[in-house]
Amino acid sequence: MKMGQGVEWALHSCVNMSWTPVGEAVSSVRLAAFYKLPAAYLNKQLQALVRAGILASVSGPRGGFQLARRADRISVLDVVLAIEGKDDAFRCGGILKDAPDGAMEADYARSCLISQTMRHAEVTWRTELSRQTIAGIAQSIERRFPDAREETVRQLTGVRGRQEARTI
Repeated sequence: MKMGQGVEWALHSCVNMSWTPVGEAVSSVRLAAFYKLPAAYLNKQLQALVRAGILASVSGPRGGFQLARRADRISVLDVVLAIEGKDDAFRCGGILKDAPDGAMEADYARSCLISQTMRHAEVTWRTELSRQTIAGIAQSIERRFPDAREETVRQLTGVRGRQEARTI
């Protein structure tokens, strides 16, 4: 399965926003500059996260985006589905119906071993992504790179990262 770059961008943006002080919005322009990404395309991904209820859009001169719910309530799967859509990665076309001895009335999506294998793999993949949260990733980054949080928040908002920081 191949995912678009927007998933990576959205996940990093969510982690960054999990570190910002409560009530502090981050503009898509600052996020795009931080990662040297095209601002218009990143903004499109962030708007998809707003539609999914992951981010909230804040208008005004200090506007931008912030998490709409706690980081420990946002799974990686939530972000992936917001960006990529909810459709299954594998879609059984039922080509066995046209094979020799194929039965037009058979539900090959349910009975075909290839279809079952692919569905099992997707369920396993989605289950694992649903167990991983933005908060968990943020905490792992902080353990591995102790200065990441403060430096990221300072660059994105001008506020020191440890002061008034959001609890994750």
